[in-house]
Amino acid sequence: MTRIIAGAAGGTPLTAVPGSLTRPTTDRVKEALFSRLDAFNVITGARVLDLYAGSGSLGVESGSRGATAVDLVESDAKASGVCQRNADLINGVLGRKAVTVHRSKVEPFLDRADAGDMWDLVFLDPPYPLEEVALQAVLQKLCSHLAPGAVVVVERSSRSPEPWWPDGLTRFAERKYGETRLWFAEPFVPDAIDPDAVDGDDLSEASQVAEGQQ
Repeated sequence: MTRIIAGAAGGTPLTAVPGSLTRPTTDRVKEALFSRLDAFNVITGARVLDLYAGSGSLGVESGSRGATAVDLVESDAKASGVCQRNADLINGVLGRKAVTVHRSKVEPFLDRADAGDMWDLVFLDPPYPLEEVALQAVLQKLCSHLAPGAVVVVERSSRSPEPWWPDGLTRFAERKYGETRLWFAEPFVPDAIDPDAVDGDDLSEASQVAEGQQ
């Protein structure tokens, strides 16, 4: 059984998607992930995007921990129905509509997003069969919708290769938890100084924290 780990609805059980259609993030991995995100200080007040949301566990956890708005994107009818139940749960606890469910494939959702739609924290937990080139296309589309200082988290099998990062993203950390690997990226500033050639004070806040926890 998955649950909300912390925040306003901490300890509350979540509805899971029945069958093997989705691959929910384990509580162990989720706890480690959100511990790092708390250290990056990117959750409170954030606008969060959970792509390939499955049950919506990551997005709902963000809502419980203080995110201002959360968008769950899931194309499967059964899974999006579970997302809605979990969204209704956290919205009820918070007393406002913090979490919104979008039944859509990821690429069309990003294509339809307005130029002003910007997110501070993005989760991508695509199904393992998704081809790397398809993931590359999604990351490319995502770049124009990242707020300054945003953090992007890609969850993949530990046997999968590192995602291809488009020009607008740069990877600053990665972690392996058993069969799961998490990749952390942030918007790339073209004129930024090479972080390997400068002192830590010149790195972004997220990068500094990440390198300090290596």
